[in-house]
Amino acid sequence: MNSQTRLQALSTFLKSQRAKILPQSVGLPAGTRRRTPGLRREEVAQLAGVSTTWYTWLEQGRDIKVSASVLDCIASALQLTFDERKYLYALALDTTLGVSLNQSIQPQISPALARILQELRHCPTIISDRKCDIVGWNQAASHVFLDFNQIAVEERNMIGLLFTRKEFQSLAVNWEHFVKGFLSIFRTYYGQYVEDEWYDHFIEEMSRSYPDFARLWNQSEVSTAPEVAVEFRHAKAGKMLFHLTSLQVQGSADLRCSIYTPAPETATEMKLNKLMEQDKKLPNHIDFGST
Repeated sequence: MNSQTRLQALSTFLKSQRAKILPQSVGLPAGTRRRTPGLRREEVAQLAGVSTTWYTWLEQGRDIKVSASVLDCIASALQLTFDERKYLYALALDTTLGVSLNQSIQPQISPALARILQELRHCPTIISDRKCDIVGWNQAASHVFLDFNQIAVEERNMIGLLFTRKEFQSLAVNWEHFVKGFLSIFRTYYGQYVEDEWYDHFIEEMSRSYPDFARLWNQSEVSTAPEVAVEFRHAKAGKMLFHLTSLQVQGSADLRCSIYTPAPETATEMKLNKLMEQDKKLPNHIDFGST
């Protein structure tokens, strides 16, 4: 991400967060002459204890000197979550948060993680890297989503598949809610790896090819582990309800484990078991860095 793109991303983020805050929620009168939702710039500056001019420059994406202590005040004024704060700091301070960007290192799944993936027999599970490229999955995921073995390695990007594959679009009852959960995770990576221009190229290409992506990307939140309850309408099994748990895998490889747990007191697990009994040929897939 070059400097201009980074500052533009910072500007967009600050504006969107400011628009979310109701004046009355921070002790300010709602007023009747507000042309836009949320707080005014001068009100954010007042709450943060900085000058209106300085905050205006920051929000406009000007290349100005910023300190972590002042960002703390801005984050508090905008009521940012922990993940949103990290995103703000990464963009404003132009830091990769100490993470190496060595592109030659391929993500690897450890034997222990591979065992976990295999043991989660009745929970569709996907392992993805920091670009949301899918590097591993289990049999349950192949039955509920699609057989990822039939997709070329370079096309196994979860964000891309959500927009290119009709299977995903018809599977999720609330497709937009489903997509936003992944985009909120993807945005944390976007802020974390501010020096990697791959993200800018990917977002530009997706926005150009899929108008819905551009719209949902602009609406997306920032979260490393969004709580998502999803309802699927499976072509063979019918209605299935899952709770998505997204876990960051500890280790040198920046991997994420997305586990879909069948909702309790539903027939989801029974339907999944029946699906898997009907076709036992779909294997687990574990990528040990061959891609």
